Amino acid sequence: MGTDENFTTIEILNGLVYCDLEKKFIPKNIKIFSGKIQKIEPSTNASPVSPSSLKIDAENCIVTNTFTDCAVRIKEPGSEYKGTMYSELKSAVGGGITRLVCPPDTDPVLDEPGLVKMLINKSVDFKNAVVKPLGALTQKLDGYQITEMGELFEAGCIGFSQANKPIRDHQVLLKAFQYASNFDFPIWLSPQDPWIGRDGDMHSGLTCTRLGLKGIPDCAETINLVTLLSIAEITNARLHLCRLSSRQSVEIVRKAKKEGLKITADVGIHHLHLTDLDVGAFNTNCKATPPFRAQRDQEALTEGLIDGTIDFICSDHTPVEMEEKTLPFSEATAGQIGTELLLPLTLSWAKRNKIDIYEALKFIGEKPAKMLNDEFHKIEEGEAANVTIFRPNEPWLVQENDLLSQGKNSPFLGYEMYGKVYSTIINGRCIFLKDQ
Repeated sequence: MGTDENFTTIEILNGLVYCDLEKKFIPKNIKIFSGKIQKIEPSTNASPVSPSSLKIDAENCIVTNTFTDCAVRIKEPGSEYKGTMYSELKSAVGGGITRLVCPPDTDPVLDEPGLVKMLINKSVDFKNAVVKPLGALTQKLDGYQITEMGELFEAGCIGFSQANKPIRDHQVLLKAFQYASNFDFPIWLSPQDPWIGRDGDMHSGLTCTRLGLKGIPDCAETINLVTLLSIAEITNARLHLCRLSSRQSVEIVRKAKKEGLKITADVGIHHLHLTDLDVGAFNTNCKATPPFRAQRDQEALTEGLIDGTIDFICSDHTPVEMEEKTLPFSEATAGQIGTELLLPLTLSWAKRNKIDIYEALKFIGEKPAKMLNDEFHKIEEGEAANVTIFRPNEPWLVQENDLLSQGKNSPFLGYEMYGKVYSTIINGRCIFLKDQ
């Protein structure tokens, strides 16, 4: 399932590489040496393979850049039993992800520079995916007192967030935006009203009524969204909106972008596939934050991605212990794992909506990297060798025992997927190689 050998040279044979000139994938051989892509040539006239190199047979595989996931929860420190850093980074690279953003709702919360440094240093020790932490916007995420953002930024935070914890006091929210704006720190927030839909179980609708559960109306999102956008406009702050879920939210953000606000937005991959109907007979793996909404909301999210209202897709990877999912629906913990499913679910979403595969991959690669202002490495000679190799047409069944994440809480267990990651390479080092 991986490789521990440090080959100085990696040779990828017969892989399908996208050609900008011909606008299609073409079989190529790629030679990687000293952390960079040294040579790309047609597979028909390739140089002899060196016996000292790692040979990867990539026939019928797409060779592309690695992916970026802007919402991956790592339960260290404090809740390792739900998902250790090792298990979740292994899960990420198994899904072709080499750069991930970690929300601040760890245990303890990422509101102290020492905790941030410890998280980053531990991730560096594993030499796998690059972890980019978000610092807590308020101390302990309690919404009452803003954190020392400057110190947290110096410790390595890329922005500041409340995770899924709303701020009830708008004066605190205003001060946080003002402080962040002074230093051009980005703020990442999920629009959630702290009162409407409080303690709700799922989207308000016919399914919710039929199941006798507490509803969360879409206005719980839109009312807070309008507030966040108003404060962002007043303070000229950079705002990233996490996990939009409703049709009205897409319309509001579309209008705000046209007016020139400094905002970006994402959507969880699960929300592009599931609706409130999938809760079915109290399926707790379909309990999500925000909740899965109606079919028209799902369609609006796709339209928002296509027209640029929503910038990219993330997994919103949240490992939840089995005991917390086997409770009655109203008591179960919300969340789904998704790092290993981000690619196949993106591919199936693209196929269903007749979106070109090359364009679809940008939603989990180039676009989130651009939003993070990170250098994006294409599959070109001279570029850093950050490469994902996957089989787009290989079917595989989602089964608990095959998932690398410590969490197994997926609503897609038992589903057949297409698009299995075969190998992941970071800076010329093969960190994941599935058995052929």
